[in-house]
Amino acid sequence: MTRFAFAFLALASLAACETIQGAGQDLENTGEAISSEARQTQAQM
Repeated sequence: MTRFAFAFLALASLAACETIQGAGQDLENTGEAISSEARQTQAQM
């Protein structure tokens, strides 16, 4: 039972890291898109 619990916690930790990494990547991409739009808008002024 202890081995199962340890394995489950290890797997859950890895899944959480991947989820957080994916969310961070999404936020980074959103920030880059906003910056790009801001530069384009400024260039048109």
